[in-house]
Amino acid sequence: MGLSFGKLFSRLFAKKEMRILMVGLDAAGKTTILYKLKLGEIVTTIPTIGFNVETVEYKNISFTVWDVGGQDKIRPLRRHHFQNTQGLIFVVDSNDRDSVVEARDELHRMLNEDELRDTVLLVFANKQDLPNAMKKNGQQGSVN
Repeated sequence: MGLSFGKLFSRLFAKKEMRILMVGLDAAGKTTILYKLKLGEIVTTIPTIGFNVETVEYKNISFTVWDVGGQDKIRPLRRHHFQNTQGLIFVVDSNDRDSVVEARDELHRMLNEDELRDTVLLVFANKQDLPNAMKKNGQQGSVN
């Protein structure tokens, strides 16, 4: 009985590890979000060529977050990060109305990938603090 309780206790309270892939078009704010999660503050960033990877701790979960650059020329390289991904954060620049269709198409392409079939998805509408940002209702129809 003690051994079974011990196993149950360790499964419930053991540290869990999650692999998260954060993607979106270029300049959507992925790297800023990553370092806000990691450091708790806004940092000055430069465009990501390739990727950034950081571990973010929250309660008993250790999230390994892969921030992959969004330039169109390097988007095909994202495929190398799909395997074992448990969560996908797709970042949309709410202030860039001209890129919404392209962002939607890119998201749909990714969701059609077999390796991401069972991955949990979060669409992150970034830059909501800007005065001309699309609000929730305006974006929802745009990414469907």
